[in-house]
Amino acid sequence: MKALVIQHDHVSPTGPVGRRLEHHGFEITEFLVVPEDLFSTPNITVEFPHFDDFDLIVPLGAPWGAWDNACIGNWLEPELELVKNAVSSGKPVLGICFGGQLIARAMGGTVGPAPQFEIGWTNIWSDRPELVSNGPWFQFHYDRFTVPPGAVEIARNPAAPQAFIINKTLAVQFHPELESPGLKGWLDWGGDKKVIEAGLDPVILQAQTVAEDSAAEKRTYALVDAYLKDVAGLI
Repeated sequence: MKALVIQHDHVSPTGPVGRRLEHHGFEITEFLVVPEDLFSTPNITVEFPHFDDFDLIVPLGAPWGAWDNACIGNWLEPELELVKNAVSSGKPVLGICFGGQLIARAMGGTVGPAPQFEIGWTNIWSDRPELVSNGPWFQFHYDRFTVPPGAVEIARNPAAPQAFIINKTLAVQFHPELESPGLKGWLDWGGDKKVIEAGLDPVILQAQTVAEDSAAEKRTYALVDAYLKDVAGLI
């Protein structure tokens, strides 16, 4: 089986999501949208791979908004079209944070700036804890989505919807792929300013994430296993 992981920036490793897919025998193709040297000018032209060549599509997070055509419209619109066609055709898609927002927008929901940032380790309220546990899960987003027509919301917290299922697709607002080395990359590339702006301490956030790595990995493995079995039907 083949998985296409869409990495929107150069500091978004697949972490335990990628490791668990490999455990299940997936051959992973990592497709980088915005390379490091264009990080500050991300509105580039991108030709995405065709989803028919893969058994699973995994669009990851991004530091830009899935609503912001002015910033990234040159590739945002083509990726929205890819996601819409994949989800509508029954192709399994696992959308993470920005990736989940892409799915929401592509399928008729909305995405926009949230009233406040959501950053750090957060518990959620899940209707299907055997698929998406209550966490804690790592959050790092400034936007939120509405659940699109035809989808079933399965998790939320007071700040935003946190997960929904549509066809063979699961969209989540949080970051199951996140572990401490990935967070360090985000902080080094401007995320520290967002953390401070939210009134938080990036040093403590990094230390907390190091301490949470092992337990978070187990939660992510369980999520990937249940998604592949019960939603995607791939194992």
